[in-house]
Amino acid sequence: MAENRASADGTGNGEGYAEGVPCWVDAQLPDVEAGKRFYGELFGWDFEEAYDSTVLARLDGEPVASLARKADGRFPTVWTVFFATPDAEALVRRIRAAGGQMVTAPVEIGEGLGRAALVTDPEGAVFGLWQAGEHQGFGRRHEPGTFGWVELYARDTEVANTFYGGLFADALFGPDAKPDFGRAAVTERFSAMMPPHFVVHFQVADCAEVLGTVNRLGGRVQVPPFETSYGTVAVVTDNQGASFAVLERRAARENLT
Repeated sequence: MAENRASADGTGNGEGYAEGVPCWVDAQLPDVEAGKRFYGELFGWDFEEAYDSTVLARLDGEPVASLARKADGRFPTVWTVFFATPDAEALVRRIRAAGGQMVTAPVEIGEGLGRAALVTDPEGAVFGLWQAGEHQGFGRRHEPGTFGWVELYARDTEVANTFYGGLFADALFGPDAKPDFGRAAVTERFSAMMPPHFVVHFQVADCAEVLGTVNRLGGRVQVPPFETSYGTVAVVTDNQGASFAVLERRAARENLT
């Protein structure tokens, strides 16, 4: 039986995250120092050097994300979600058998931190795989300033449901599953010309207030606030063009009233 949470409070517990659970996010940016200023003020993150050009973002001492310098200017400026797996090579084989593709083969990260790979689903949406070593993933999530959700915007949601349901059945549909992963049609929020893609959501206490901060810091609102089953969401870009969403959970609003 897969447990979709690393522990009852949603933080890492030493055993790591079950396969198919979103366990980490990183941003590939042209200027990491500018990213530190933007996200540090927006979410209250502190930063420390991790490996190569990558910095680890922490909130109250716990790891929540990482920022890295793009190795090639032709690469997109983007946030990427990583799904946990105990065996990255085996999962890559299953992904390819199900119609996905491998972008980068599993590789060791840092000195024993873990193994990462980049892959696509059958429609071309890119996501990461994380096989934990010393770094299990999120130390905090589901609270302001941390990961709260990831949404796949697909051209064909049935294809997506079949693909991800086959890969991550326990995490999505198991008896104890509490998924942090949804699927929607691209055309619900974006132009029909937009390719399939994942949007990482960071939880916030007040969506409208955060949007004001995004604009002040040089970002922009890409999709104005809209209501979902899991709260109020707006899609924004940072001051370097990386898209992400801010999520004000409905339960959090109700607790304030």
